[in-house]
Amino acid sequence: MTLSATSFQLVADLVRRRSAIQLTPGKEYLVESRLLPLARDAGVDLETYVASLRTARPDVLTEVVEAMTTNETSWFRDGAPYQAMRRTEIPRLVEARRGVGRLRVWSAACSTGQEPYSLAMCLAETLPPAMSAEIVATDLSEQVLERARSARYTQLEVNRGMPAQMLVQHLRRVGTEWEIADELRRMVTFRAHNLLDTPPPGPFDVVFLRNVLIYFDLATKRGILDRVLRVLRPDGVLVLGAAETTLGVHDGWERVTIDRTSVYRPLGAAVTTIPTPREPLAATGTDGPPGTTLPRGPLTVHRTGHHAGTPPTSVRPTGGAAR
Repeated sequence: MTLSATSFQLVADLVRRRSAIQLTPGKEYLVESRLLPLARDAGVDLETYVASLRTARPDVLTEVVEAMTTNETSWFRDGAPYQAMRRTEIPRLVEARRGVGRLRVWSAACSTGQEPYSLAMCLAETLPPAMSAEIVATDLSEQVLERARSARYTQLEVNRGMPAQMLVQHLRRVGTEWEIADELRRMVTFRAHNLLDTPPPGPFDVVFLRNVLIYFDLATKRGILDRVLRVLRPDGVLVLGAAETTLGVHDGWERVTIDRTSVYRPLGAAVTTIPTPREPLAATGTDGPPGTTLPRGPLTVHRTGHHAGTPPTSVRPTGGAAR
């Protein structure tokens, strides 16, 4: 069935209030496909189900918002950001900490866990013996977090970006599935979190906030970036999705180009310079099979700023369910 314009607007308003996610006209098909299973479980048609949301219990509304979020993910997604972490950012942070202590990472909007576990693999293979790592992985949806905590993945899920050498080294076969090794699972803590709310307690050395800002309007993006800046160490690093940037959104960041990707550091951060390794690292994920290499290039720093010189403004944290 086709959702009426009134019903679509009701759902769009609900999702925007609780998560700041924008459902613009043309997304009717998405609302229909995501909510139809919920309507069937309730034993009613889609229009009746949407109408019932006007007086629904809070847990039902949360279920609707969770159904409307996107949980697309894969191992070492896009590849290049993980290469930047291995080649430049982790060695830089290790040097700044003099090779001792603990690195803290926030993996925001972590979905079913492929991102934080990919980061755990990078850290396990890069950190010196005197250093450890803690990864706080958060998401809006309790359903996907339960999947992530189980640390088990189907063969189809493993096939999406997992290099063979890492599969053998960091996962073990359990029946028809693959399970993350215990030493990596101990590095990661999963918790529910709304990006509109106060961030997990910092400070963090690294924040992965990939492929989620694209769903928000400018003011919401600015507020999220402002809150991330507050919990990131002055020499820390923020990693966004390939289609995302701080440019024209928040002037507290500078963009650093590393090979084929960019990362973001707090503006004016004192940064330890790390020499480029003589031997290239093996590429992972979608950049090519293990053993291929990425082209080397200089690091380029870009200062950020707002459109038309407007100053940054913060969005006050609110309740809701944005991941």
